Amino acid sequence: MRHGLQSFLPLLAALALAGALPAAAGEAATDRVVAEGLAVELSLKPLDGGAGPLKEGQTARVRLTLTDTLSHTPMSRLYPGAWMDRLDAGLPGEPAAASCKQKVEAIVGGAILSRPELDLNTYYVLTLNADATISVVDPLFGYGSSKLLGMVFLRSPGEDWALAADGNRLFVSLPDSGRVAAVDTAAWKVTGEVETGARPRRLGLQPDGQYLWVAGDTAVSVIDAAGLRKVKEIRTGRGEHDLAFSDDSRFVFVTNEEDGTVSVLDTARLIKVRDVPTGDRPISIAWSAQAKRAYVSGAERGTVTAMNGASPKVLATIAIGPGLGQIRFAPGSRLAFVLQPAKNALHIVDAVTGRLIQTAQVEAEPDQVTFSDELAYVRHRGSETVLMIPLKSVGEPGRPVPLVDFPGGQHPPGRLSRPTPADGIVQAPGHPSVLVVNPEDKAVYYYKEGMAAPMGHFETYGKVPRAVLVVDRSLREVRPGVYETVATLGPAGSYELALLLDSPRIIHCFPFTVAADPARAAAGRPPLDVEVKTAGAARAGEEMTVRLRITDPATGAPRRGLRDVQVLTFLSPGVWQQRQWADEVGEGLYEARFRPPDAGLYFLFVGVESAGLPLQKSPSVSLTVGAPAVSGGSQ
Repeated sequence: MRHGLQSFLPLLAALALAGALPAAAGEAATDRVVAEGLAVELSLKPLDGGAGPLKEGQTARVRLTLTDTLSHTPMSRLYPGAWMDRLDAGLPGEPAAASCKQKVEAIVGGAILSRPELDLNTYYVLTLNADATISVVDPLFGYGSSKLLGMVFLRSPGEDWALAADGNRLFVSLPDSGRVAAVDTAAWKVTGEVETGARPRRLGLQPDGQYLWVAGDTAVSVIDAAGLRKVKEIRTGRGEHDLAFSDDSRFVFVTNEEDGTVSVLDTARLIKVRDVPTGDRPISIAWSAQAKRAYVSGAERGTVTAMNGASPKVLATIAIGPGLGQIRFAPGSRLAFVLQPAKNALHIVDAVTGRLIQTAQVEAEPDQVTFSDELAYVRHRGSETVLMIPLKSVGEPGRPVPLVDFPGGQHPPGRLSRPTPADGIVQAPGHPSVLVVNPEDKAVYYYKEGMAAPMGHFETYGKVPRAVLVVDRSLREVRPGVYETVATLGPAGSYELALLLDSPRIIHCFPFTVAADPARAAAGRPPLDVEVKTAGAARAGEEMTVRLRITDPATGAPRRGLRDVQVLTFLSPGVWQQRQWADEVGEGLYEARFRPPDAGLYFLFVGVESAGLPLQKSPSVSLTVGAPAVSGGSQ
C-alpha cells in the first residue's frame, strides 16, 4: 500500500463516525462527515460533467475535500487511503460503522480475499512490448506477485509513447503503420488512430497539452491532442529526431541528425522559424527551464550547443569529446547529465554558467539517464549494473561524482533488439523507488532506494518489454486540502467508498449508488454472450477441452444450432496460433480441443460470423499453460 498504510492497523479502534449527510439534490453523489475536528466532503461526479446520477461504465472524478472545522483551513499532506467496493450488509445485528471498520482492516491487512473492487491508492505499470502489444499490470508488490489486468493490441509494434497529463489517454507511435494510436487508460483499448507522415517515431506532448508532436522521417505532424486529429505537417530535416519544448509551450525544437541542424518551430503559428546549424551531428536535446535554453548533444565532434526560440541561433558551445549520446536535465533544470557511450563516461554541465563541471567513468555503453526526486539512474547497453548518483552530492565543479549501484537484472537492461527512445527506468508513485524494465529477462524489477538489490520483480507474461510507464490512479492533492483521482464505475448497484486517515484518525464508509444505463446496455450489447471454460490444469503437450456456453444477451436463452463457432488460440507473443471449429454438445454448449505446444500465456478468441460476432470483436480470454508433467521415476 502507498504511504505506509500498513501502519494504520493499530489505529483501527473506536472510530465510529456521525454526521453524514444525504446526497444533495441534483448532485451525482455528495456526502459530508465531521469527526476529530475535521470536515470530510466527498464528491463523485461524471468526468464529462454530465448531470444526474452516476451510471455504470462512467468515468467519475473522485474528490475529497478536507478542512479544519474551526479555522476552515484546508488540510494538506494527509495522504488519505480510499477504496471502492460493493456495499456489504455486514454481520447480522452489527452496526454499519463496525462493518466499515472490519472492511478497512481486512483491506489494509492485505487479505487476498478482501481485495476491494477498486483501489484508489494504486498505480498500474505498462510495458511497451517488442510485438504489437502493451501489457497492463497491477504490481501487487505487497502480495509478492502481480496481475495482468489487460493487453492493448496495436496495429503494429509501438516505438514511443506519451501520456496525457490527466493520465486518461496514452499516445503510441506506430512507425510500420504510419499512424499514432490513442489508448483509453480506463478501458485499456485503442479508441482512435491518426495518420501521420512517413514512419512516425518520436512523440512529444507540449507542456500545456494542446498539441502532440510526432517526428517522422523528414517532417513532424501536429495533432490536436483533445480532438485526435492532424492539424498540420511541418517539414524539418533528415535523420533521426529528438524533441524538446520550451516550458511555456511557445517553441518546439527538433533535431535533424543527418542534416546537422535543429528545427525551431512556433507552436502558436504552427510554422518553422528556422533550421539552426549546430556544427555537429545532433542526437539528443533537452530544455532547461532555469536557463531558458535548449541544449543539444552532438555525436560527431562531441559538443553541447545551446539555443532558444526567441533568437534561434547557437548561443553557446561546450566541447566535451566525440561520441556523445543522450542529454537530460535533473529536477530543477540546472544540471544537464550528458552520456558518452563511446568513452563509458557521464558528464555534468551547469546550464547557468555554461560550463562542464564534473565527469565520471561509468559502466559499459551508458545509453539512458532518468531521475527520481533524489537520484539519477544510468542504464547501460553493455552491463547489467544500474548506477545511481545522489543529486544532492553533485553540482560542485571538480568534485568526484559519487556512484552507487544495483543489479538491474541478469542481462544488460539497455540491450534492445529494437531500440526505443522511451524510458526504461521510471519512478514509482508515492515511494522512493523505481521500476526497471529488462527486455532479455522479460521482467520489470522493483527497486527501493537505499537497498542493495531490487526488492522484487514481476514477469511480463511472455512478452519482451522495451519500455515502462506508470499510470497513477492514486488520490493526489491537486490543491491545498483537495485530493482527486478518476475511476471507472462498475456494474449498477450499491457501493461504498471506504476512507482511512492516519492523523486525525478517521475511518468512514460513504455509501453511493451506481445506476443502470439502458442506452449503454443497448448500444454496447454484443450479439452473443460467450462464457469460456477450460477443464483441469493446462499443461504443454496435453490435449485441452475448451467449453463455450453461448447465450442470447437479451433473454439469456441458450443459442442452439450455431454451425460456425470458431475458436482462435495463440501463444503470446504470437509465435503459434491455431483456428478450429467448435462442435455443439448440448443446449447452447459448444466444445473445441487443442494441444498447446509450449508453456506460456495463451489467448482465446471466439467468433460466430453468422450471428454477427467476428473474431476481431470477441473479448479475449487468457490461459496460462504450465510445463509438461514429469512422468515416471522417483522424486
